Amino acid sequence: MKWNSRTRCATICLGFVLLFSAFSFRLIYLQMIKHDQYAGLAAEKHVIKQPIFAERGIILDANNELLAHNVPVETVEADASRLTDVDATVDLVSAELQLPRSEVSEKLHTDRRYIVLKREVAKVNSDSLRQKLRAKNLRGIYFEQDATRIYPNGAMLCHVIGFTDFDHKGIQGVEGSLDEYLRGQDGYRYIEHNRAGQEIVLYRGQERASRNGYQVHLTVDLNLQNIVENEIDAAMRQYLPKKATIILMRPQTGEILAMANRPAFDLNQRSDAKPEQMKNRAICDMMEPGSTFKIVAAAAALNEHKFGLDSYIFCENGIWNYGGTPLHDHAAFSDLSVKDILIKSSNIGAAKMAVTLGDQKFYEYIRRFGFGERTGVELPGEIPGLIRSPNSWSKISITHIPMGHEIGVTPLQMATAMCTIANGGKLMTPRIVKSITTADGKAVSTLKPIVLRQ
Repeated sequence: MKWNSRTRCATICLGFVLLFSAFSFRLIYLQMIKHDQYAGLAAEKHVIKQPIFAERGIILDANNELLAHNVPVETVEADASRLTDVDATVDLVSAELQLPRSEVSEKLHTDRRYIVLKREVAKVNSDSLRQKLRAKNLRGIYFEQDATRIYPNGAMLCHVIGFTDFDHKGIQGVEGSLDEYLRGQDGYRYIEHNRAGQEIVLYRGQERASRNGYQVHLTVDLNLQNIVENEIDAAMRQYLPKKATIILMRPQTGEILAMANRPAFDLNQRSDAKPEQMKNRAICDMMEPGSTFKIVAAAAALNEHKFGLDSYIFCENGIWNYGGTPLHDHAAFSDLSVKDILIKSSNIGAAKMAVTLGDQKFYEYIRRFGFGERTGVELPGEIPGLIRSPNSWSKISITHIPMGHEIGVTPLQMATAMCTIANGGKLMTPRIVKSITTADGKAVSTLKPIVLRQ
């Protein structure tokens, strides 16, 4: 009997040892081997990575006049799985956000966990809704901080400034070309919630602050821009063209002081704009420059010492047969000086200067003036224009190109060429951006005038 008791006691003790060994092994397995996995699951449930959104940088003119800035708004969202009283929530949300009740009801009578009810809600409206939800103890509606881009001058400079999409990404104009500087860098923080969904501030974890976007200062002078806008509108009323462009530049630096296109659109109502209204015709429309191109032939002939300003050229009394094709002037000019050829816009005089240069040399000067290549202005969508090489010219191309035929240029290319004449033959890179700074005025980048060639 005594031996049997000892046997039973030993057996029971062995059983407890094995049981506690199993529990210990399981505890060690969970605490050490599977620790990272279960810690991650717990973190997913109670700890979230909350983004800290950066504020997009503002855009200013040369005199620090505001061209684009941000207004705080909120996006109202819902988690249908957390709604406590769907019908009451539908009534309140539809009334406060001025949305059709049927639309809100359709969205909330689901099991979706992420529902966007309305974007760009003004702070005063979102705060009112938030307070009423709390008063009625209604849960499941959330508010995400956001900002909407505002352009205080409406359609003025619309093609230069551009705009952003719903994700605050620059699409056109400076908003697009300098998006990397304007958008900033978002930050984040890890936060832990209790069972009621409220943040436990004491347990707030790792955090990285956001960096707001830089400020972009343009070369444009809003006072001059206003004058240009009035003038182009007057021209549209008087001449009724389908499209028009005005560019005002400072020849010595290449700074664009004003730029306007028609048709245009209101940046704050861009969803209503038509594609034709959104084109920046100053850099993406190609045209035959006509008689304005005669400056190239004259400048080339003068620079090569083929003629002087007071040298006379016989203009054939209005008709000149070259290459088997007659070339006409608008009047029967006889002898004209180089200066008068430009003043009176003689086709024959310009053609004779180009013929004296020869195909290849005249083509070289066309390229040296910047035609056939992008100017490099800080705006997206610029085209290079069109100029064919001399080996594809016809016999009469040398007489037609000097008067602006058989060539395609952009308005900005033509304005830059004119500035080259005014600047003593120095071709400058056109600039629309003056500098990039932080919000407190510290320089990030200052763009200086660039001489491309003499």
